[in-house]
Amino acid sequence: MPTPNNGLITETNRQYYEGAQGFIAQIGTTQFTTTFNTDLVFGSWDPNEIDYALNNFKLYTSPTGLPGTFEEYILEYTVVNNTITLDTPLAEGTYVVVQLKILDGGNYGDKDAFGTTVEQNYGSYSYISLNDIINNFMVAYVGTGKLIGAVKRTDVIFHAKRGMQEFSYDTLKSIKSQELNIPHNLSVAIPQDYVNYVKISWIDHYGIKHPIYPVNSLTTNPYETPIQDQRGLPIQDNFNANIEGDSLTEERWNANHIFPIIDDNTNLNNIWYNEDNWVQDRFFGRLYGLDPQYANINGYFSINNRENKISFSSNLIGKLIVLEYISDGLAYDMDSRIPKMAEEAMYAYILHAIISHRSTSPEYLVRRLQQDKSAKLRNAKIRLSNIKLEEITQVFRGKSKWIKH
Repeated sequence: MPTPNNGLITETNRQYYEGAQGFIAQIGTTQFTTTFNTDLVFGSWDPNEIDYALNNFKLYTSPTGLPGTFEEYILEYTVVNNTITLDTPLAEGTYVVVQLKILDGGNYGDKDAFGTTVEQNYGSYSYISLNDIINNFMVAYVGTGKLIGAVKRTDVIFHAKRGMQEFSYDTLKSIKSQELNIPHNLSVAIPQDYVNYVKISWIDHYGIKHPIYPVNSLTTNPYETPIQDQRGLPIQDNFNANIEGDSLTEERWNANHIFPIIDDNTNLNNIWYNEDNWVQDRFFGRLYGLDPQYANINGYFSINNRENKISFSSNLIGKLIVLEYISDGLAYDMDSRIPKMAEEAMYAYILHAIISHRSTSPEYLVRRLQQDKSAKLRNAKIRLSNIKLEEITQVFRGKSKWIKH
């Protein structure tokens, strides 16, 4: 008799690495339920429909199960709660494979299941979803004889989301990145789940990052650009709102030649040029000495709050950049993931938040839970800092070198 699997890993190696799960049809069988950690996303069964592209999987069948004999199943079927229901029963002994989309196209049929569903599931064991955090909290911390006798699930969801946001700013691995190209308008849109930037770099043909720095006080992006009359007063339209024009500040910044166009063959000697020698002298150190905040050859960026874009200096046109930024972790709602190393800290945060917001809670209990929350948050930061002794040792091997400052 086989031993039941009571562990936390529920996927087989085939499901995890290949993103595939197989079944064998019995007489009259029309339903197959998948057990992937990833839920099936279903748009349409018909490859000719637009919604078919929304599917994160493909369905294949074979009469023998031998390699090269699988073909995509294109008859009508539905998917509800990871259960696939066929309208037409299969012949007994037919092999069925559900293939999640994968970068190399999968291993069945014509290998056209291209996507990133499988890759997104890699490493998922080190995370727990926000929904699971809430369910576990309701089981372990709410009930008779516990600190919280009763609480609405909506209250727990609210504090869990707030904890997710707070943890994302300085504790969780919430840094995301995008690879972008700088177009001719020298601006790219701020990402949909953007909260703040971490670093922006342009990438050379070796794949090496070159940091781009903010403009600071070098220039600005005006928030409003009203058109004025001869007296200097803003002009209004028929709806009594100021008429906005283009920013001359941004136009002049984009057109300047303070910064050279840099490529992999650029000679870095004597490359600063501009008709206005005062600009050269003032910002690049000929007259008053080097100003460290402008000691940068890689170009500059600014956050354009008027257009909600990130703008770049003219020498970065056409460059490949990587934008690293912080998200608050809630962009995908309850599917948001939390590292298991911070799981206990999240429970402590929610517990303290609920107790401290109740007028009947004794102060000593609130203080105790606050200390517990702080201690577990500190432990989570240490665990997630990912400090490795060998890596630190390698850095410290250069400790005999002088550090100039």
